[in-house]
Amino acid sequence: MPDSKTNKTSKLTPPSKSGGLFSDFKYFLWNKPAIPTRIKFTSEEKRDDYNQRIMQRVGEGVDGYTVLNVHQIGIEAPVSYVFNELLNWNGDSSCWPNYIAKVERIDDKIEEIRILPFGWKKYPFRFQKSFFGTHFIPLFNLNSIRVKRVPDAFDFDNARYLLYKCNGGYPIGIFMMYVRSSIADMGEKEQAQLFFTVGFNFYGKEYKSRQKYRNKLWEAVHNRVTSNVLNRLKQLSEWRIQKMESDEYLIY
Repeated sequence: MPDSKTNKTSKLTPPSKSGGLFSDFKYFLWNKPAIPTRIKFTSEEKRDDYNQRIMQRVGEGVDGYTVLNVHQIGIEAPVSYVFNELLNWNGDSSCWPNYIAKVERIDDKIEEIRILPFGWKKYPFRFQKSFFGTHFIPLFNLNSIRVKRVPDAFDFDNARYLLYKCNGGYPIGIFMMYVRSSIADMGEKEQAQLFFTVGFNFYGKEYKSRQKYRNKLWEAVHNRVTSNVLNRLKQLSEWRIQKMESDEYLIY
């Protein structure tokens, strides 16, 4: 009879790797995520409260942005393992739509990244500075504000994070990937909680009303892609840790 631990591991698989633009669209845009991840703010006061907690935790607020989007997912893997998956973020990741938005590390460092639409480094068809008046190369740059690889001694939740300042064609100003231990008092049951936080600035708050529908489209695309990314990171982390545990069991 097969061991229950080995049998449990055999049921898990890593995320299917994308093979092109069509599969990127299928996996990250068309696919409905198994677990909803977006935290919905029921009032502006709750949004402000979340903003204050972010500022207190990492020293950066989002008051300068029109919209704060936060996604959260629980992962049954240690915080350190989940954070290592974040550190491995690159142009070959199975958890990111690299055919639509290619990740390019500068000097192979996690601290400085370019996101290139369709992998383009220059505008197609001899366009020099924009594509029909739209500037989107790079889609956005990520310049590290802080990479917290090791939690402080007084951190009760074992938190680690990647915090970036952004600029480019995609209208975000701040981007954070944050992982911590779950907190039982908040009803969190998994070993770790992973957060993706984005502060949107749609070219200045004063333009929000004029660009309402475009802003809604940006948000909808961002939310669907982000939710799929988090679900795939959960799948990859849990598959990897259970595979390691199974390999150790078989050795002994």
